[in-house]
Amino acid sequence: MIDVNFILDKAQVGGRMSLADFGCGSSGHFVFPAASAIGKGGKVYAVDILKPALEAISRRAKQENISNVKIIWSDIEIFGATKIEANSVDVGLLINTLYQSRKRAEIMREVIRMIKKGGKLIVVEWKSIDSPIGPPDEEKVKKDLLETAAKRLGLQTEEEFEAGYYHYGLMFTKL
Repeated sequence: MIDVNFILDKAQVGGRMSLADFGCGSSGHFVFPAASAIGKGGKVYAVDILKPALEAISRRAKQENISNVKIIWSDIEIFGATKIEANSVDVGLLINTLYQSRKRAEIMREVIRMIKKGGKLIVVEWKSIDSPIGPPDEEKVKKDLLETAAKRLGLQTEEEFEAGYYHYGLMFTKL
C-alpha cells in the first residue's frame, strides 16, 4: 500500500496550492487527502479518462461537501487535451499511471505542460521485482528510462524514494 500522507509530505503539499492527480481512479485515494491538506483556498484536479471513476469522485465530493475538488475528464496521452491551464499546477501526481500506457512520453509531456516552473511532479511506479501483485514485468516502467525521459522533457530529479515494498517514487522539479 502506498502511504498517501508520506507522498503528500514529500511534495510539501499545503494550503492554497493547486494539485492534479493524473489518472486519479475511482477511490480518490490521493484526491481527498490532498483536498484536505490544501484547504478551501486551493484546488485539487481529479483527472481521469474513465467517466465512471470521475463520477464516483464527484459523488463523494458532493456527499462530503468538499468544494475544492475539480473533476477533469481527459486523455492525458494527447498533448493539450486536458482542460487545465499550462503552467498552473504546483504539484502533479502520476501514481501507478504510466505502466498502463504505451504512450508514456506523451503522458509526461502533457502532465509537464500543466506544471508551473519550479513545480513538482511525483511519479510512483511498480519496482522491477518479482511480486505477487502488480503488472507483468514487461509493463513496468524502468526507473532509469523514466529519469532520462524526464530530463529531456525539462525536469530535474530531486529525489528518489521508497514508496512502499513494491513501488519506487521519483520527485522532479520543472525547470
